[in-house]
Amino acid sequence: MAKQSIFGRISTLMKANINALLDSAEDPQKMLDQLVRDYTNSIADAESAIAETIGNLRLLERDHQEDVQAAAEWGNKALAASRKADELRQVGNTTDADKFDNLAKIALQRQISEENEARAVEPTIASQTEVVAKLKDGLNGMKQKLEQLKSKRSELLARAKTAEAQNKVHDAVKSINVLDPTSELGRFEEKVRRQEALAAGKQELAASSLDAQFESLEDVGELTEVEARLAALKSGGTSQAAINAPSAPYTP
Repeated sequence: MAKQSIFGRISTLMKANINALLDSAEDPQKMLDQLVRDYTNSIADAESAIAETIGNLRLLERDHQEDVQAAAEWGNKALAASRKADELRQVGNTTDADKFDNLAKIALQRQISEENEARAVEPTIASQTEVVAKLKDGLNGMKQKLEQLKSKRSELLARAKTAEAQNKVHDAVKSINVLDPTSELGRFEEKVRRQEALAAGKQELAASSLDAQFESLEDVGELTEVEARLAALKSGGTSQAAINAPSAPYTP
């Protein structure tokens, strides 16, 4: 994958509004998991691209340093040849003096060539250094954002578990709410009330039947007394019946 496309991916992910993405997602958990995967993969790609870019940059810097050193060495050789030519010329040896001057010129040409090569690679080194710096910043930002995503995911999972626990507690409390007639306890209480009412009804029915039996006994008693008095009348016990009869109330 090209470094520029990786850099573009990093920029896109860095600009992503995570909260907005989560708000618009049907399943925030799946969205977070996908974002974590995207960031993790992009970080791995970015690290590979940065490592390659840094490697190329270091090669350019080394080549540049070699060109600079070579230019300096050719400069020293040119200076040495020129001095040797001056010494020979002072003693009248112009032939050898010209020879060393020519060597000095060759050395100067090599120096200029090395300097040109060193100068030519400097803009590339500068641009690659800038790219590496941006990639490093982007990579650090991606790692920070990844940690935020993981923290957000942990927070969301914790909130989901808390909500689930709250719902379970709510359902459990509702199932034992004595004021709720639809709860388990409410339905059991209603069943007990019906059983109590049935028992009370049976007791009332039994009491009614017992009262009726005692009333029949009282009626039998009254009939027996009547029969006894009738028998007394027939046997001439009028006076006795009168005596037993209640006296009339006193009237002054």
